[in-house]
Amino acid sequence: MVSSRQVGIQAMNFYGGSAYVDVADLARRRNLAMDRFHNLLMDQKTVALPYEDPITFAVNAAKPLVDALTPAERDRIELVVTCTESGVDFGKSLSTYVHDLLGLGRNCRLCEVKNACYSGTAGFQLASSFVLANASPGALALVIATDVAKFLVAEGSDALSEDWSFAEPSGGAGAMAMLVSAEPTVFAADIGANGYYGHEVMDTCRPFPDGEAGDADTSLLSYLDCCAAAFEEYRKRVDSADWVGSFDYLSFHTPFGGMVKGAHRAMARKVGKLRGAAIEQDFAARVQPGLAYCRRVGNVMGATVFLNLFSTIANGDFDSAKRVGCFSYGSGCCSEFYSGVVTPEGQRAVRAMGVAESLDSRVELEWELYERLLADAGGIRFGTRDVVVDRDEYAKPYASVEGTGQVVLKAIKDYHREYEWV
Repeated sequence: MVSSRQVGIQAMNFYGGSAYVDVADLARRRNLAMDRFHNLLMDQKTVALPYEDPITFAVNAAKPLVDALTPAERDRIELVVTCTESGVDFGKSLSTYVHDLLGLGRNCRLCEVKNACYSGTAGFQLASSFVLANASPGALALVIATDVAKFLVAEGSDALSEDWSFAEPSGGAGAMAMLVSAEPTVFAADIGANGYYGHEVMDTCRPFPDGEAGDADTSLLSYLDCCAAAFEEYRKRVDSADWVGSFDYLSFHTPFGGMVKGAHRAMARKVGKLRGAAIEQDFAARVQPGLAYCRRVGNVMGATVFLNLFSTIANGDFDSAKRVGCFSYGSGCCSEFYSGVVTPEGQRAVRAMGVAESLDSRVELEWELYERLLADAGGIRFGTRDVVVDRDEYAKPYASVEGTGQVVLKAIKDYHREYEWV
């Protein structure tokens, strides 16, 4: 893992919206089996309101990072990659809106990556390769994984399907922004230490733009198989890699905490050769810190593995440099196991972003408003041509963002989205 070159995350920030619902309350209202619900290890989920979309989440996550740069540094952002399965147009990339709203220079590549929940890792690895190629020495890449879960009730149906009902409590919204550079203050990637594994499987998908479908059992089995296979590929490149001894922390893509716990248990038994209480102790020490923020936001698709990493850095013990192993999975599917080093300086930088406080400032959404959002998405669906966003109905959560300098969706005119800073 030793290299004279460096690449990784120079700075990162998460934005988790202005409103949430309590998932225990949601489960009771949906008449879900509470014994199964507790296995989700979920507390809250961010709900995207009509004035929020993947672009506002992305910009609000990235703005503090961009604002912290000098004008000269800002001009060195030469690649902007948005990573999402929540695009608002089949052709136009979210990155074009993000680039414009952030006021970045025109000497910049703009593109978008889609591969379910693997998209964030795909964007990060693309940006890392761009930096390592050194074709433009000193250039920065801005990678933003941004997603909004889609659980609109199907037309003519009263409720979500029973088989897919447990996905609703875990589906969240938000964005993770990362500056990728040759000065990885927050997370220094282990160059070349990557195990990737992919194949076609029909586990979860978005067969239409405003809804999701899937087979929960197939998704779980695919996740578990890919975790083992991706780590095995990692070990082919890192001969000394050991599941228990090589990593101070483990950071997983987190559809919900219970899936991570199951994956950790399987890997601890099969690869780590742990048994009984040792598995629980290892989970508490190396995995649990990464779940803290995920339990409050829900699954944010491509951003979730990095939200787990962010939570690990914020809540772990980094009194000295520590190595974190990361497992990323995206339905369909593609997966990757990679690793990197976090220092005390990196933890200070992550904690300074104030993400826990930002999540505390969200407003709990009234149940009736949540139900209306499921039914009509606030009048904004994929392909909406013209609309003026109605904020009055959401006055309480909207008041929490007024005066913050954040961006919100104002209107759509002839398909073009218009935003304003508040």
